[in-house]
Amino acid sequence: MSFLPRRTARRLALALALTLGATGLLASSPQQQAQASPSVAGQALAQWIDRDTVVWKGAERADARLEFGAGEGETAGRRIGGRIRLTPGTLTPAERAAYPHLTGYPAFTVDPRDQALARTALRGRLVATQRTADGQRVTTGVQIPGVLDDLYGARAQHAALGPVFRHGRPTLAVWAPTARTVALELDGRTVPMRRDDTSGVWRVQGQRDWAGKPYRYLVTVWAPTVGKTVTNKVTDPYSTALTADSGRSLVVDIDDPKLAPKGWAGLRKPAAVPLRRARIQELHLRDFSVEDRTSRHPGQYLAFTDTRSDGMRHLKSLAESGTSYVHLLPVFDGATVPERRADQAPPGCDLTAYAPDSPGQQECLAKTAGRDAYNWGYDPLHYTVPEGSYASDPQGPARTVEFRRMVQGLSGAGLRTVMDVVYNHTAADGQDPHSVLDRIVPGYYQRLLDDGGVATSTCCSGTAPEHTMMGKLVVDSVVTWARQYKIDGFRFDLMGHHPKANILAVRKALDALTPAKDGVDGKRIILYGERWNFGEAANDARFVQATQRNMAGTGIATFSDRARDAVRGGGPFDADPRVQGFASGLYTDPNSSPDNGDAAAQRSRLLHYQDLIKVGLTGNLADYTFTDTAGRHVKGSQVDYNGAPAGYAAEPGDALAYADAHDNETLYDALAYKLPQGTSAADRARMQVLALATATLSQGPALSQAGSDLLRSKSLDRNSFNSGDWFNALHWDCADGNGFGRGLPPAADNKDKWPYAQPLLADPALRPDCTAIRNASAAYRDLLRIHATEPAFGLPTTAAVQQALSFPLSGKDETPGVLTMRLADLVIVFNATPHQQHQTVPTLAGRPYALHPVQAHGADRTTATASYAPASGTFTVPARTVAVFRHARG
Repeated sequence: MSFLPRRTARRLALALALTLGATGLLASSPQQQAQASPSVAGQALAQWIDRDTVVWKGAERADARLEFGAGEGETAGRRIGGRIRLTPGTLTPAERAAYPHLTGYPAFTVDPRDQALARTALRGRLVATQRTADGQRVTTGVQIPGVLDDLYGARAQHAALGPVFRHGRPTLAVWAPTARTVALELDGRTVPMRRDDTSGVWRVQGQRDWAGKPYRYLVTVWAPTVGKTVTNKVTDPYSTALTADSGRSLVVDIDDPKLAPKGWAGLRKPAAVPLRRARIQELHLRDFSVEDRTSRHPGQYLAFTDTRSDGMRHLKSLAESGTSYVHLLPVFDGATVPERRADQAPPGCDLTAYAPDSPGQQECLAKTAGRDAYNWGYDPLHYTVPEGSYASDPQGPARTVEFRRMVQGLSGAGLRTVMDVVYNHTAADGQDPHSVLDRIVPGYYQRLLDDGGVATSTCCSGTAPEHTMMGKLVVDSVVTWARQYKIDGFRFDLMGHHPKANILAVRKALDALTPAKDGVDGKRIILYGERWNFGEAANDARFVQATQRNMAGTGIATFSDRARDAVRGGGPFDADPRVQGFASGLYTDPNSSPDNGDAAAQRSRLLHYQDLIKVGLTGNLADYTFTDTAGRHVKGSQVDYNGAPAGYAAEPGDALAYADAHDNETLYDALAYKLPQGTSAADRARMQVLALATATLSQGPALSQAGSDLLRSKSLDRNSFNSGDWFNALHWDCADGNGFGRGLPPAADNKDKWPYAQPLLADPALRPDCTAIRNASAAYRDLLRIHATEPAFGLPTTAAVQQALSFPLSGKDETPGVLTMRLADLVIVFNATPHQQHQTVPTLAGRPYALHPVQAHGADRTTATASYAPASGTFTVPARTVAVFRHARG
């Protein structure tokens, strides 16, 4: 299948989330916002939510029944095997709480005399029928997740699934309560499995010689999407190892010492950094090394063991400066990339032969995009096995060993490892070959809309972590990555599509891990995720979501878009990408875009942006109080962000700050659009550092995309998930450029911006030289050092922030484009204007301040000219500069 349209849909969903989600507009009708994949066999308007109750959208309030089939291979036209009588009823308070989105639909009570038939009815064709008042017979399919949880969940949620070894002998177990039969296809032969009727789990115990052998489950089950009973040959959703291209699961003991690289058991990680102080580098594994001529393992896990490569040297320098974590974009098994190198299609042309603004590069790449070696990896196939295309050999458990060596390599460089995890959707559903979960328990693991279609608001086939066994899979998978691969943190993709309870269950399970018992301290593992509020789950329509507002105070951070938009300007999906912000010249260095408005509108919007950035610098605290640019004394929660509160965090650490990430244009590319085209390379580099500083010097965790300190460009591509190495690869050698001018970005997501992009890409002045790149990186590392060495950047509570942090010049007379922050014995001035600025703080007159020694002796000699006049309390800061002053310590 092609992943392009689905990944594009994800970007569109995020566009809605970013522009409308905070206002609540998305949730006025959640079912209208989500799209449903068509059901071949018809709709499923009835929902059997527990053993007592069925809810049926559109039914009359009259007697109805469930009819279930009998015999193998029955279809919609065959005889009825049994009936379960339904009478009109009402939802109990507990049912209303569990299914708030169903409260307006007719409810029916299962006749107590027929309740014993439920387990049988669920293992075949099942429909709801009713005679209407005019005598017509109405039939619809039945959604069954709720009743499956009620009947089996309590026992099944404690079951050990997948391959489990004891004394060298494996037991294989799979949850398949609706299956007629399940057998094990082991290395070409069939082995029967036994069903536990209380849990719905099928098991078989094997012999020692099963180890290393390939297997699949043969699941005979009713498949509603095709309207018949099928026997699916399907891999294990709890796989620990796979053959190439995920064709078979492997019976592998993940605890086998042979899979542990030398030194693994005694691996000593860098000291854990609390989430509120974390500085995170977001990195795609293949981007990191595929174009690094000094790496011996380009594009592989083992690239992180090449300690002398340019990429590893750069990561080590960031770690020494204060970066604490590397966040890896998805590295679990995905559905898209061919894992054998011989099967990966290279571009069929010389990409270097085209002009910097040519459409030729993207046209050539599009021809092989579905068959090349590149994808971001948000296409989960097996959640708990490393991706094979990054291994030296995808056939077998080499990927496990090499993944562990990668973690060792990062640890040796002084970095802890975060994984990007994507439990909110699967690559496919139904009978698609890339569907795993839905071919084992059809209609359970995917989130279904009221008509029975699979929700696709996430981009793809949405999952339902609110269901017991999907929620269990999330927890079990995360714990496995933590225990077996020593992962130090997890970033949850579209976390707002998870219940808050599910994410808290992950936190609880991790907290239970101890060094003595598990080899890791789970309490030191950090968690954060995307909070976006959209789709069928928006505004807690189905459950309390893991969104910004709801996760406040949990110790689990959510990405904050507030300051990001203020720093960059506009939103990531503006029709005109030139809309400016604080760090891109709004009002102080305007470009020609009419969408910026007149001077008065620009000034007003810039000052409001400065208020948003102030809230961001506090850690997005809801209750932090300050004077805004209108002169009002406000809380962070009273500052407006598109109709929603800007401040939502209860404590520092609840909100994660960032100026760019893998989604949307890189920071350099955004500034390429927004800064006046004549802005010099040196000044672009300074604005890049200033933008990064708003996150780096904030309270709470902060993230930056790998290469942002090197002015990384993707040639203006705003959605490079499938754009190949050409647009995505990192260039550690500045002589290779920064990636700008590699042709017009792929048409699928960028063609509407080509009229803006073409003149920029053709302009050689926008391709920075080594001086600009090196200066930006050095200045960014100075900021990291300041953050790492100053305790005031890690304040633990709102009260501590309120006491130590202030904006002494905030108010009606605040300078547009300049923001002054006092933090304990520091004063930080962000000057985003193209002119030197003087900021006088009368209350500091007579106090001895000096430029922070890291900057005074740092690589940026322009910043080193910043000065302080104690007689008047005046700080003088060069144009496009962030300067940190420190009270002289006697």
